[in-house]
Amino acid sequence: MARKQGSHSDITGPKVHDAALRLIARHGYAAVSMRQIAAEVGVQAGALYNYTPDKQTLLFDLMHNHMKDVLAALAAAGLQGDPVARLDGFTRLHIRIHLPRPDQVFIAYMELRNLSPDNFDTLEALRRQYETALEDILRDGVAAGVFCVPDTRIATMAIIAMLTGLSHWYRDDGRLGLDEIEDIYADLVRKSVSR
Repeated sequence: MARKQGSHSDITGPKVHDAALRLIARHGYAAVSMRQIAAEVGVQAGALYNYTPDKQTLLFDLMHNHMKDVLAALAAAGLQGDPVARLDGFTRLHIRIHLPRPDQVFIAYMELRNLSPDNFDTLEALRRQYETALEDILRDGVAAGVFCVPDTRIATMAIIAMLTGLSHWYRDDGRLGLDEIEDIYADLVRKSVSR
């Protein structure tokens, strides 16, 4: 099917991803059809295949882009200092990356089950890189005698779950501002692993 007159891949491609993101976050991957995504973008269903080969690739791209952004932000942060300072930095970074992206966060955690095995393995490897960054901080803190963590892997998963859960309930117009929330969460995380 020919592209609609005036259609441009650099404009329509991102619209396809944005529409898929909104619809999948709202209704779930299994309930969203390519036809619904096309209607949201304002193109014929067949035209979507100019921008993605299939729905699975679209889901993978959404999740992959999110994890690439998360890892890039982590690398750019260059967390340094003692384990306590690095843990504080990781906590605040996680909140700043994830809080403005509730749809990406929801899809990244809730739609893993809908990835093909190869796509799942790719995403899991990226997630593991991020988790390892936190686990390394915890291990260093245990070695330095400032953290008391019987199992750094479980502590890593618990901290990430707690931090990610913030995106489910936090509202910009709520009782506390982002800086206050960051301070509270940084304190909670630090106390959960400290001696």
